[in-house]
Amino acid sequence: MGEEQKEERFQAKNWKQKDVTKMSPQQRSKYMAYEEPSEKVRLAKESTLQRIREQYRKEHQVTSHHLDKSLGNEREEKLIGQLKAAEARNRLRVMRLRYQKVRHDEIEYLIASQPTALKAVRLECLLPPDLEDRRMDDHLDRLQRFRIEQIIDDDKSLQLMDRKP
Repeated sequence: MGEEQKEERFQAKNWKQKDVTKMSPQQRSKYMAYEEPSEKVRLAKESTLQRIREQYRKEHQVTSHHLDKSLGNEREEKLIGQLKAAEARNRLRVMRLRYQKVRHDEIEYLIASQPTALKAVRLECLLPPDLEDRRMDDHLDRLQRFRIEQIIDDDKSLQLMDRKP
């Protein structure tokens, strides 16, 4: 039994050149995939890899040296541009806030200096003190709108109370 087990195990064979040439191309490629390449093939492979590495180094050194200078300048220019844009945005924001504050104060003063409360309310409706995106939706029907217009048009405040006979 011990001898039979030894014979059943796979034993690697070194095929002779004659046997390899007799094989079909598929069998030969499978066999040659596990064999060491010949000295001629190994030297050609090494010289090819060496040429590729040298070519890569030359290209990388030339492009990296050139790109370092150009990328440095481009990065600086881009950074300077971003800083200038940020400063301009900040200036615009400050000017907008200053304008809104002055406008708000002027309108508040105008409203406060009106001689009657009715005129102050009219002015406040026409000139809202805050600049907001206000929607002027009209929630009044025709009768309510007519009544409000009568009150606003009344100079002597005679129609503030609803008169019932």
